[in-house]
Amino acid sequence: MAGDQLQVLNALDVAKTQWYHFTAIVIAGMGFFTDAYDLFSISIVTRLIGRIYYTATDAKTPGSLPINVNAAVTGVALCGTLAGQLCFGWLGDKLGRKKVYGITLVLMVISSIGQGLSFGHEPKAVMATLCFFRFWLGFGVGGDYPLSATIMSEYANKKTRGAFIAAVFAMQGFGILAGGIVSLIVSAGFEHKYKPPAFSVNPAASCPPASDYIWRIILMFGAVPAGMTYYWRMKMPETARYTALVAHNAKQAAEDMSRVLQVELPPEEEKLDNIVDDERNQFGLFTWEFARTYGVRLLGTTSTWFLLDISYYSQNLFQKDLFTSIGWIPAATKMSAIREVYKVARAQTLIALCGTVPGYWFTVAFIDIIGRFTIQIMGFFFMTVFLFALGIPYHHWKTHKIGFIVMYSFTFFFSNFGPNATTFVVPAEVFPARLRSTCHGISAAAGKAGAIVGAFGFLYLSQDKNVKLRTTGYPAGIGMKDSLILLACLSFLGMLFTLLVPEAKGKSLEEAAGEEQDDGKIQPDA
Repeated sequence: MAGDQLQVLNALDVAKTQWYHFTAIVIAGMGFFTDAYDLFSISIVTRLIGRIYYTATDAKTPGSLPINVNAAVTGVALCGTLAGQLCFGWLGDKLGRKKVYGITLVLMVISSIGQGLSFGHEPKAVMATLCFFRFWLGFGVGGDYPLSATIMSEYANKKTRGAFIAAVFAMQGFGILAGGIVSLIVSAGFEHKYKPPAFSVNPAASCPPASDYIWRIILMFGAVPAGMTYYWRMKMPETARYTALVAHNAKQAAEDMSRVLQVELPPEEEKLDNIVDDERNQFGLFTWEFARTYGVRLLGTTSTWFLLDISYYSQNLFQKDLFTSIGWIPAATKMSAIREVYKVARAQTLIALCGTVPGYWFTVAFIDIIGRFTIQIMGFFFMTVFLFALGIPYHHWKTHKIGFIVMYSFTFFFSNFGPNATTFVVPAEVFPARLRSTCHGISAAAGKAGAIVGAFGFLYLSQDKNVKLRTTGYPAGIGMKDSLILLACLSFLGMLFTLLVPEAKGKSLEEAAGEEQDDGKIQPDA
């Protein structure tokens, strides 16, 4: 079957790195920049929202979001993301990657703006508006996962495909960093203008009315990069693999890629008819043949992403609580509301700068050299080691804050130079074109299910057993120490499930999907 590959697909596989590769990375990557900015900036402003809307008049401590409201605000976008991944993953295979690619950006722009508005002034109205728009924001973000990964994999050559897909995902690091920087700039500007005192000095003045604009500006800014990308997304042609192998239009595929590659490519309609008429290229997702051929690898891609995201989102969304527990961020009573935003943003920015962003780009540099499998195993292994090192001697780190921050940064470095990147890359490579977007969406949705478990579960589990040390109104959990140990155990399980994931380094997409075999048969997983 290897000799029967269409010339247009072979031309993409062997093409030298060209300008259109970088253009595709930027166009797809800006979506992920926006995704990360929107999903993670909420963790910076939740304390501020709690102070504004839930501080009692005679309170001795600043108000905080009730546990159910905090869980909803933090987790609702993840629920929307899960739904979007499944929906747009399926639509990407049914209607085409390009046809639905612009819809995700439109959703992100409208929802980013909408989440900064309020239908009313009461806390319930504000929270309801915020949660409504964050769900649809997540829905658009979710669609970007399977579509961007699939488009980039189908545009890339086989030699550097892993680096290109990883580079798209690496834009998340810059999105997280941008969320912190925007928050620092906005909070510093408002603090300079209003100069509010700490809560312990003057509770009423510590949260000036203008503070309500801060979280809205930070969240609404996510619409800017998404809006800037829309025109260029609409200019991209449909991928050749979808046009030829799924839509069965060899002529259009050849014309599109002739313009992109600037070479003349024949349509080869007869050869395409032979490929698509082969019964091995016709079975669907819910068939025994799919389960026999791709079931094990789908279990591998879903389980590893699920386990990874429990840990990754737990740590990202609740960094502020972790830093407060070790004393890196002062107690809320010792700061004004605006100062607290600044401190949380600074902590998140430093972690992103020192661990998150470098980890992503180490993956880009090495994924096509040492392979996806090795990076994923290594990443899970070191995440396990560093999380155990943080959790077991947890109380020791309360007096060694710099050491804690260094170790914590390493967990992010190896999650990004590890499974956080590879779990995104691999599902875009190891499934056939007609099911590629759907299977990536399923794998990503499993990851977001893990993120939801992390967001909701860690919120409760991390609460201290001592009522004096946990957030007011929250039930007792297992504490931060045992939560970190639990995350380490989950990372170890992720390492074991990585054994189910095939290596795609240096292979064409058809080879990676097991469709090109010397004996003419698709090689089953089991």
